[in-house]
Amino acid sequence: MAVAALPTGTRLVLNADDPLVADLGRHREAVTFFGVDDDGLARPEMQHAADSKHCRRCGHPYAYDAIYLGHLGRYHCPNCGARRPRPGVWATDVELRGIRSSAFTLHTEAGATRVELPLPGLYNVYNALAAAALCLDLGAGAADVAAGLAAVAPAFGRAEVLRLGEREANLLLIKNPAGANEVLRTLTLEQERLDVLGILNDRTADGRDVSWVWDADWELLAPHLERMTCAGTRAAELAVRLKYAGVDASRLTVVGDPEAALDHALTGPGAGRGPLQVLPTYTALLELRELLARRGQAEDYWR
Repeated sequence: MAVAALPTGTRLVLNADDPLVADLGRHREAVTFFGVDDDGLARPEMQHAADSKHCRRCGHPYAYDAIYLGHLGRYHCPNCGARRPRPGVWATDVELRGIRSSAFTLHTEAGATRVELPLPGLYNVYNALAAAALCLDLGAGAADVAAGLAAVAPAFGRAEVLRLGEREANLLLIKNPAGANEVLRTLTLEQERLDVLGILNDRTADGRDVSWVWDADWELLAPHLERMTCAGTRAAELAVRLKYAGVDASRLTVVGDPEAALDHALTGPGAGRGPLQVLPTYTALLELRELLARRGQAEDYWR
């Protein structure tokens, strides 16, 4: 159903920081906008893979006062005057704590509440804000919202933590440049050098064209990388991308078969005792979970 065709009085909850989404609330009164207001998170420039860079009303490029994630941020159009709506639910004092958790202060017109979120990354802060805005609109109290967010658990493959023998593995799905960049950005907050298993597939559900890995900013990861195993149907392509990102070839191993690659990443030459960061594309994640279920190292997620 088109937004314009929604029944009168229908409330919308929209991301003010996303100009494409926020514009769905144009000329509507029953809208709750949410967003981030934290200059400490602002990036120096827009990522080259970002989209929705032009004004939805006149086509002129947006000007940004702060860019947080992809094309999300505080923006305005210098040509026609369109600008980011003022959020009614917003986050300040955001703490990104690597792959384990994050925290932020949740603001509404009624006051502020600190939220401890057991999920990593700015993208999950946005997800939490969306959930908070919806629940508050439905009449929940801020304290109950904060308690609910503190009790959430990672979804399938989204910062899921598994114990694989002697080591811990963190499953972090990547499937497009913007999402991959936020995972990479989150990994750079870890204190230790990174041991990574990347699994790049090009099956139908992944998208046959894997050129998106060249738009993801693997250069963020390069200085933090101790060792990386590249697997999947396009393992070699991933390894080449890492080499162009500045990773020395001695730190890269190509093992196309996912099962052999997992064994190499966990216990092969150079394997550490710290956590293994697993970055699979969509079908690779499904294959990996099936493999781990067969080995008795993870539950069958779909059962």
